[in-house]
Amino acid sequence: MDKNNKKLLIRRAIEARKNAYAPYSNFKVGAALLTKSGRIFQGCNIESASFTPTICAERTAIFKAVSEGETDFTAIAIIGGKTGKKIDISNSAPCGVCRQVMREFSNNLKIIVAASENDFREYSLDEILPHSFGPEALN
Repeated sequence: MDKNNKKLLIRRAIEARKNAYAPYSNFKVGAALLTKSGRIFQGCNIESASFTPTICAERTAIFKAVSEGETDFTAIAIIGGKTGKKIDISNSAPCGVCRQVMREFSNNLKIIVAASENDFREYSLDEILPHSFGPEALN
């Protein structure tokens, strides 16, 4: 993925973050998921007063893509942080549940964790979820 496409994906994650519903934590996250076919699906975190039904931005984007028939993913950009505070890359990495959902669909997914279009780090899924369990283990 070239630098311009990474920046586009990060911009779309920044846009998605604006729609986050986080009245309890004020920690807003946006994600933009790129499919192999070139479509981009955006997601944001959505909190609930009872906490358990809360969903992360990454899973929102993935579930939107799957619900529209897309299951082959190339990359995902994630940006998150407390409302009104400077975004720090170290706070935007996907949680364990999101990593496992990502693994369900792609062992080669590129994960872009960003603070801005110019301040980001890129990881492979294997780097952030080593020795993972995937669908092939059930065959």
